[in-house]
Amino acid sequence: ILSYRELQKLLSTYIDVIPNMVTEDGRLHARFLQNGTTTGRFSSQDPNLQNLPIKSELGRRIRDGFIASSGSKLVAFDYSQIELRIAAILSGDGKMTQIFKERKDIHNGVASFVFGVPIDKIDQEMRRKAKVINFGIIYGMGVSALKKNLGGTREEAQKFYDNYFNQFSGVRIYLEKVKELAAENTYTLTLFGRKRSFPNIRSRIPFLKNMAERTAINAPIQGTATADIIKLAIRYAEEDLKKAKLLEKVHLVLQIHDELVYEVKEENVEQAVKIIEKSMETVLERSFLHYKTEVPLLVH
Repeated sequence: ILSYRELQKLLSTYIDVIPNMVTEDGRLHARFLQNGTTTGRFSSQDPNLQNLPIKSELGRRIRDGFIASSGSKLVAFDYSQIELRIAAILSGDGKMTQIFKERKDIHNGVASFVFGVPIDKIDQEMRRKAKVINFGIIYGMGVSALKKNLGGTREEAQKFYDNYFNQFSGVRIYLEKVKELAAENTYTLTLFGRKRSFPNIRSRIPFLKNMAERTAINAPIQGTATADIIKLAIRYAEEDLKKAKLLEKVHLVLQIHDELVYEVKEENVEQAVKIIEKSMETVLERSFLHYKTEVPLLVH
């Protein structure tokens, strides 16, 4: 039944719909909205190309239906763990910064500190748990949600939660400060100073207040990472490609959260990759902030 439902969803949402939206030039022209989300990220519609399935093998095959024009290739550039890197930058946590500075896997690095074992002794289950808490914490996940995602008992989840914040105290202090300032001002700011309002953070309705607090905790991280930085990366890549006289050879065709997809003439792929990667990795230094950090932004 589940397989049938998956097939039906793929058929009705993508296979039967998208081919009919292709225009006379053989291309699909989606709309991207600059302010389509509360976080500041782009949103996509008609069709939504940011929501292509990736979790199943059948879902991933939908992506195979998108191809470059003759003589060109589709090249994807994806920021590596961008939200966690921004969490390290904004919090100034020494241990998290060190993991990224040494270019170690962040989930293995966190697992090593939390479980108290050498990084080369981390097994897949330890890494999985570290990954859950890494992303959960920056999205305001509490102990109950952590228990649900990790499995096991509440006591185990509480111990893991406490141990994480004991090891990464800079993250704890930062998140508490964000929550405090959001309650005081009813808004948060990204690294670049972009404001997001949270009027419900003063609500007398517990559900609304709690939801506003959880969202506010993540807003500066997500807003900086997948909104401000990705948009600046698009701008800087465009500038650098223009300087290299490659604008006729390289075209941005899709943006999906922390990923940029370009259509590149085959003979220009190597040069374009070097230019775009550098543009994306140097966003902070090139911005009006001229921001210096020990945490590198990596693109792959």
